[in-house]
Amino acid sequence: MRTHINRLGVRTASAVAAMIFAANAAWALEPFKVQDIRVEGLQRVEPGTIFASLPLRVGDEYNDDKGAAAIRALFALGLFKDVRLEASGSVLVVVVEERPTIADVEFAGTKEFDKDTLKKAMRDVGLTEGRPYDKALADRAEQELKRQYINRSLYGAEVVTTVTPIERNRVNLTFTVTEGGPAKIKDITIVGNNAFSDSTLKGLFDQDTGGWLSWYTKSDRYSRAKLNADLETLRSYYLARGYLEFRIDSTQVAISPDKQGISITVNVTEGQKYVVSGVKLEGSYLDRDDEFKSLITIRPGEPYNADRVAETTKAFSDHFGNFGFAFARVEAVPEIDRENARVALVLRAEPSRRAYVRRINVSGNNRTRDEVIRREFRQYEASWYDGDKIKLSRDRVDRLGFFTDVNVETQEVPGAPDQVDLVVNVTEKPTGSLQLGAGFSSAEKISLSFGIKQENVFGSGNYLGVDVNTSKYRRTLVFSTTDPYFTKDGISRTLDLYYRTAKPYEDQGGNYQLVTAGTSVRFGVPFSETDTVFFGGGVEQTNIKAGTNIPAAYLAYAEEYGTTSMSVPLTIGWSRDDRDSALAPNSGRYQRLNSEWSVAGDARYVRANYQIQQYVPLNKQFTLAFNGELGMGKGMNGQSFPVFKNFYSGGLGSVRGFDQGTLGPRDVTGASLGGPKKVTLNAELIAPFPGAGNDRTLRWYAFVDAGNVYGEHENWEMSEMRASAGLGISWISPLGPLRIAYAQPVRKFAGDRIQKLQFQIGTSF
Repeated sequence: MRTHINRLGVRTASAVAAMIFAANAAWALEPFKVQDIRVEGLQRVEPGTIFASLPLRVGDEYNDDKGAAAIRALFALGLFKDVRLEASGSVLVVVVEERPTIADVEFAGTKEFDKDTLKKAMRDVGLTEGRPYDKALADRAEQELKRQYINRSLYGAEVVTTVTPIERNRVNLTFTVTEGGPAKIKDITIVGNNAFSDSTLKGLFDQDTGGWLSWYTKSDRYSRAKLNADLETLRSYYLARGYLEFRIDSTQVAISPDKQGISITVNVTEGQKYVVSGVKLEGSYLDRDDEFKSLITIRPGEPYNADRVAETTKAFSDHFGNFGFAFARVEAVPEIDRENARVALVLRAEPSRRAYVRRINVSGNNRTRDEVIRREFRQYEASWYDGDKIKLSRDRVDRLGFFTDVNVETQEVPGAPDQVDLVVNVTEKPTGSLQLGAGFSSAEKISLSFGIKQENVFGSGNYLGVDVNTSKYRRTLVFSTTDPYFTKDGISRTLDLYYRTAKPYEDQGGNYQLVTAGTSVRFGVPFSETDTVFFGGGVEQTNIKAGTNIPAAYLAYAEEYGTTSMSVPLTIGWSRDDRDSALAPNSGRYQRLNSEWSVAGDARYVRANYQIQQYVPLNKQFTLAFNGELGMGKGMNGQSFPVFKNFYSGGLGSVRGFDQGTLGPRDVTGASLGGPKKVTLNAELIAPFPGAGNDRTLRWYAFVDAGNVYGEHENWEMSEMRASAGLGISWISPLGPLRIAYAQPVRKFAGDRIQKLQFQIGTSF
């Protein structure tokens, strides 16, 4: 009996049915001794694949059971639409009909996704070129496509699969997509809240009903993952304000019949507000009870705060880890007095057993060498487990900037209860870049930039870069390379070779230039795990090229020291950065100190600059930011401070509302000269842009600035400081951070050049 094979495009009989029919054909054969095995119907599959899968061999006795087992084994390969067994004398004939092979997978009508992204999703479900075609697999791929669109809130997306047979038993698959419009959140309702208003609670959500900027933020597009995150934020908000028994009873998500609108209803039970009546310790604390008590952030008399409870239990676990107890268990057990709305917390601890690290394994690094990761570790093999050192090690690996994700797993060693293995899992990211960019600012007009950078050359952890900038006033060509482990102790070495041309920001049609060429070497010495001191030296030559409208101060300097000045500057600096983000910080502090001392050559001077930034989160949406900068320079050996080393102030990056670089001393022509003394103070209130929800890439800010630049023989006079206030917009654009500011000078003097509207790409403060 032969099975009937449907043509492509018509639903085939199931594999189970085919196996039953084929098995019936096999069972029709009388038992016999197999003298030979012949395969018929193969086109692309190798005969060896058949013979390797058959449970029958030449010389075996054929029977119904072995025939059925052979058919099951061949169907299990997934390569055949039909399999049957026949006998030709003592020869067992295996007749197969191969499934067609997928020649190509194409997509039509897809606008929301890049086709490469969709092809990757198809590969993940097993549908790709060269694989046998299977209707069930195509159906699964179709469902995966719909799932991808649902994740983008395109619930009305429809997918039609077309199978086109071509020569040599192959098929082309085309997925035609009708995307439709995205489903948008029309309403969010919270039921059961009494302590806090609807607007307060909805303001916690990253998802909302949209605003005039929803086309950019897409905050009104529903996502189950984002909703879960918002619900967790809601829960944390209540638990941090005393509502210990708060719970989310249910969440309903309703989609309109046209699949374009979504309504979300969240039902909550607040419970009553509890005050902490006391905190006590139970269990073993290694006879260090006082040390552990000092880690408690829970305060009796204050409302119950789940954040502080979690912070305390984590601090306890980490402190146990510092003494080698990797498996310590710490639990906060609430003893609730509902009648008086009070709760006592019992912190129970069980250190378990002390452990040491047997082995540290690195996983996921295909390009980066193991040693680049291992040298950042402060937890060593064959040493006691130390939680602080492990966290520090993880942070150090993360700060390399070579990985999108770094985590450390602790694994118990079978049969060794006092040992653990650490597995460092990293996910690498591309560290090389070819950059072509263009920028425009109100001060420097159009500037072009080009850069080749590789932060992890050949997986060694070394940096190599070439930068070119063609702005109107400052042009640069810089070659730089850094070896972060020039010595085994972690001392870094940076070599720079540079060529720069510059002139004051205020251009009066002059064509004069300051040309600076030099080279330097700089070393970075880690004095602690968080502080690095930099020092080095170099050779620098500055040439004053005279031209029209050259400031008199430059001519005076050239007359005194010549148009070409050589210097041998020694540099020393220090930096520390613990901000939560370099582009859109919300908390933390950044500090840097750079100094320069020219000890030889024509120009003798000292120059130092200190900057500090502090970010204070007021809540999830609002941040206070403060910036202070102080610069000083002085000529040595009776010389004047080189005019080309002056500081400049005014405009974005200093005191907004004044023309870029125009504050401070001027010469007789009115050109701004800058000065060897500089002070800048800034304060900002940063908030989400109206209509952008909680999106941190687009924000507005209100600011107050103050500052000035002083000449070499001028005193630091607060009465001479300029000040301004205004509003601005900050956007992390594809070209870099873009900041636009409108400032109104509130303290100005006659002759000051005012520029109320300013913008620039790539600046901060």
